[in-house]
Amino acid sequence: MVTASKSRLSYHRRLFLLLIVFSWTLVGCFILFQYGREKHFKAEQLDAQLQLFNLRLLDAAGEGTPPDAFIARHGNPYEDLRVTLIDRTGRVIFDNSLDTLPDANHLGRPEVAEALTHGKGYTIRRHSESTDRNYFYSAMQGDSCIVRSAVPYSVPLGEILAADREFLWVMLGITLLMSVAGYFATRRLGQNITRLNEFAQRAERGEPIDNLQAFPHDELGEISSHIIRLYARLQKTTADRNREHALALHEQQEKIRIKKQLTNNINHELKTPVAAIQGYLETLLANPSLDVQKRTDFLEKSAAQTERLRRLLADISTITRMDEASQLIQKERVVLNDLVDEIAADMLLKPADERLRVNIDFPEQVEIIGSPSLLASIFRNLADNATAYSGGRDIFIRLVSNTPEACTICFSDNGIGIGEEHLPHIFERFYRIDKGRSRKQGGTGLGLAIVKNAVVIHGGTITARDRERGGLEFEFTLKKHS
Repeated sequence: MVTASKSRLSYHRRLFLLLIVFSWTLVGCFILFQYGREKHFKAEQLDAQLQLFNLRLLDAAGEGTPPDAFIARHGNPYEDLRVTLIDRTGRVIFDNSLDTLPDANHLGRPEVAEALTHGKGYTIRRHSESTDRNYFYSAMQGDSCIVRSAVPYSVPLGEILAADREFLWVMLGITLLMSVAGYFATRRLGQNITRLNEFAQRAERGEPIDNLQAFPHDELGEISSHIIRLYARLQKTTADRNREHALALHEQQEKIRIKKQLTNNINHELKTPVAAIQGYLETLLANPSLDVQKRTDFLEKSAAQTERLRRLLADISTITRMDEASQLIQKERVVLNDLVDEIAADMLLKPADERLRVNIDFPEQVEIIGSPSLLASIFRNLADNATAYSGGRDIFIRLVSNTPEACTICFSDNGIGIGEEHLPHIFERFYRIDKGRSRKQGGTGLGLAIVKNAVVIHGGTITARDRERGGLEFEFTLKKHS
């Protein structure tokens, strides 16, 4: 009996071992689950970047651009990017990494099969028989073929796809702290249990029980609350990380959706002037005996459509530069008074029937650090918008406030204004209140979108509303140092 008693683990050691097994098992399962979630999330991020490249390549192929020319012009988002085009029968029709195209049917490849079923798909790691390398594959289905981009599964890519090891170390550190805390807590609890047993044995023997105040009655409650607080913090940390991951993935998907929508809108807008120019020129070529007046009319209309096409391409270039490289835009000291004066001077050069009076109320000089071209585009596009669509006779440019941090400017006209239902949408790309009238006036549908983006790049906001005395009023804020 004595040997068995000595070899038996004490109560606090058994409780501690049970707590250790439970805690490390629970945390281990949670780490494995979170590890898988993070790895899947980062794989989705890489797939989203490759799918964007696939979408741009499909759009270029639809316009007749050879894939090798597209790759040479736009470059690769990753080193050693492999691009493959596969027709509907599974035959490889282009591969930038092979000199000789393979004869094997590719419909059975996992990413290709998923793209045929769902429109797009990816495979995290698969061995290529043609190049004898492991790749991360991302495929997208087009109208006539499937484009597949692949990145070698190398050490840098493994680092991209690997789960966040900082989180792993935090989890292990928390678990270790819990274990240490559990050891001391169970030891104290074991000591108290031992005291309680001693008190019980003394009571059974009929001995007097004294010094009950030395036994803490809330020890178990303290341990429980301590563990609950630790797990609550762990749960909050996990919830915050999950929200951040979900937000990042949503932003990535939203960027892809906006780029695809912009591409579709651009294609639609380019077709109208191109078709008009083609029609006029084909008429001239088919009718060499056309009278001089008709020929002149057709050439003037072709020139007008060419000018519209030029403005559209310039606006597209501006708004694309804002979207993709806003952080690279060079900024310098700009005096806004000079830009406002230029608007007034340019207005005087317009024909009399298009000319509006420019009323300027800038009582002091306003200087900010910004992009001269983008700041000028704000005032120029607002002036062009008032000239083309307001139907008024005056433009009012007023300095509302000027502080060391920011300035607020009001730009308005005394025209017909617009309906309440249009106000929430006028800064959207290619949004037109009257499509026929806008095209007749030569508008591209991007002017106010450029205005809003330029204001945002300079750390400000812009709002539009109808004036009480008629016309449309824009009020925008620009930070002095954005």
